[in-house]
Amino acid sequence: MFRKPRKINQYRRKGKNLIATNKIKPEQWNISDAETKEALKVKGYDVKQIKKIHLLKHQVCISYWDVKGNICSSFFSYRIFARWQKEIVNLIYTCQTLKEWAKLNYVMKYEFAYYHYPSEIEDILHAILENHLCVLKETEQQVVLQNI
Repeated sequence: MFRKPRKINQYRRKGKNLIATNKIKPEQWNISDAETKEALKVKGYDVKQIKKIHLLKHQVCISYWDVKGNICSSFFSYRIFARWQKEIVNLIYTCQTLKEWAKLNYVMKYEFAYYHYPSEIEDILHAILENHLCVLKETEQQVVLQNI
């Protein structure tokens, strides 16, 4: 009659990432070998040729030959691709109301808290979010003034 030790849950902020909220669906992307090779080179991998790309819901499995001729395979986040940042920028600009923007901003705060983004990309995305907020506030004020 042994007792199981009590599981201690660490605090984890409630929320979902961009994939779990179905805002971005990278498993439907048609990622090219050139795009994959470029993303891996940016991450510091010496890639000679891409062997196979297997898209999963939250990550991508990439098999490749390195410059030494070895076959390497690993799982990578979709966040390594330049297309990921483009999708986020498109999401920001498609927000038509302050409510939509607030929901996206909440998800983006979760993203920045739990996933690694290079600081310059994070700063750019923050700036775009804030600029779009200003645009939405301005258009809302214009609509209110037109209705008066």
